[in-house]
Amino acid sequence: MDSSIKGILFDSEGVCNFCHLHFLLAQQFPIVKDPNYIPHKIIEKIKQRGIGKKYDCITGISGGCDSTYTLYLLKKWKLRVLAIHFNDGWGNPEAGKNITNAVNALGVDFNVISSDWRESKDIKVACLKASVPELDLGTDLGIAAALYGAAVKYDIKTIVIGNSFRTEGIMPLEWNFMDGTYLSDIQKKFGSRPLRLWKADDPGFNLTSKHIVYYIFLKGIKTIPILSYVPYNKKEVAEMLSKEVKWQDPGGRYFDDLYQGFMSMVLRTKFNIDFRIPSLAALVRENQISYEEALSQISSKPSNETERIIELAIQRLGVTKEEVMQWLKEKPKSFRDYKTIYPLFKLLRFPVWLFSELSFLPKTAYYKYYKCG
Repeated sequence: MDSSIKGILFDSEGVCNFCHLHFLLAQQFPIVKDPNYIPHKIIEKIKQRGIGKKYDCITGISGGCDSTYTLYLLKKWKLRVLAIHFNDGWGNPEAGKNITNAVNALGVDFNVISSDWRESKDIKVACLKASVPELDLGTDLGIAAALYGAAVKYDIKTIVIGNSFRTEGIMPLEWNFMDGTYLSDIQKKFGSRPLRLWKADDPGFNLTSKHIVYYIFLKGIKTIPILSYVPYNKKEVAEMLSKEVKWQDPGGRYFDDLYQGFMSMVLRTKFNIDFRIPSLAALVRENQISYEEALSQISSKPSNETERIIELAIQRLGVTKEEVMQWLKEKPKSFRDYKTIYPLFKLLRFPVWLFSELSFLPKTAYYKYYKCG
């Protein structure tokens, strides 16, 4: 991670703020260096919140390594878990096989929440026209909203997410600003159809501050990043999942979504952004790969950025290559050019910190909004 990343700061020894945050989070989420370690206190809290209900918790599954391992652990710890997959029409068939194999092998209840394809496609085109790097803003919000909606529908009080700062790092704020108000403004300005109306148990792509307040305060739903509490070596876990649930690597991180190949091309050529950098940097910090290996990977294009996948994405978006080329020439913008929750967030720093400490929001969310840009 270098000075090309907006929001990065280096101290007198050349250590960046993202490294300092990584080490701070490692202190706040200490783990026992034992592959069989079980975070009993966390599990017990989840079970207590599930007393008298059908499920203890809910988790999303994409077919990637992180979410599959999360589901595997929850089942191993004998939690009554409901697995949810958000389908916006861009799933990798290989990731789909992983999902089927995992839920069948583990014997967990599983639901698919599908978006309206026309709405999903229109949102992606609107983000392209808006000239912002959050090309997958709709999917990111759709996944989070789907989990909250299903939690309300099935009266579940705990959402377990398969994110880990140790393997993913923290995404720079300028690269991925996740905000429902932001999406709503972009859709109003560049979309051809309005977002469908929000319902508590069927929110669609709506997840603004008022919706989050509803889910957190009125429904009391908490979020637990379970992988932050356990030892997690990606190579070792991938080998284990292959044996236990017939999991196969769909091609790398973000390869569970076919849109990512096209998105990677746009981000690299227009914004000088490579989403692999934060995760590789985190793996280097954790000594899971070498610095030289990380540099070697960054020196070449992502393997999912192929001509076939890019052409498929353009075709499915219903646009032309000429339109895409024109959008690539437009001046890059960011969330600061649109209506967002950010001005309010700057005023509510303490409440956001408090909610993250109480597990109503992920701690990484607090650090991302206030320490990374």
